[in-house]
Amino acid sequence: MEAKEINITYETLFEILKRERDTADLQKLDINFFDDFVDYLNEKKKLLEKEDSLFSYDEKKKVEKQIDNARRIIKDIYERREKKIMGIALIKSRTKSDVMDKSAFLEHEKKLFNEIVRTMDSFRKSIIHNVTLGKKPSETKIENKEMGRDESAGKDAKQDSSTAKLVRFLHSVPKFVGKELEEYGPFEEEDIANLPSEIADLLIGKGRVRES
Repeated sequence: MEAKEINITYETLFEILKRERDTADLQKLDINFFDDFVDYLNEKKKLLEKEDSLFSYDEKKKVEKQIDNARRIIKDIYERREKKIMGIALIKSRTKSDVMDKSAFLEHEKKLFNEIVRTMDSFRKSIIHNVTLGKKPSETKIENKEMGRDESAGKDAKQDSSTAKLVRFLHSVPKFVGKELEEYGPFEEEDIANLPSEIADLLIGKGRVRES
């Protein structure tokens, strides 16, 4: 069976990070960039698992260091791209303009962008739109699709801006159940979610999230 070609190297990862760091625009990546990274990482792990007398202790330590550095680099690349996407989403939500270049978005980044815009639009409609019309912010319910609850399902759908907080997760949190047996999560680090104030305050107190 022919071995799969690995399209990522430590040097290409570092170069991609440098471009993301040095430019304000989102850099265009191969659509399989993250899949290729996984292949690269797994190949490095295989080297560590080999029982080869020619593979010295120093070489093993070098590979381990490459794996650690590669993980840090990919996280940095993701977070820098995430920040840029959030900036583009903010412009989209404020201006409602479709004249913006999204050609550099990867598939998961398109989903992230759409979710951020949806959340921003929901809050904007609930708060500033109502306030400028002389209405209280609590008069409009905020959509809460990411928590997996159908708005037609009942009392959970009645949550509005006066009882919800938009939070960003500082650490991953496994799935948990609220006092009404409603399910939340699981959430990963840097996820954004609109949670009931009571739950949000509890997580804030534990240092798991911060209010956005």
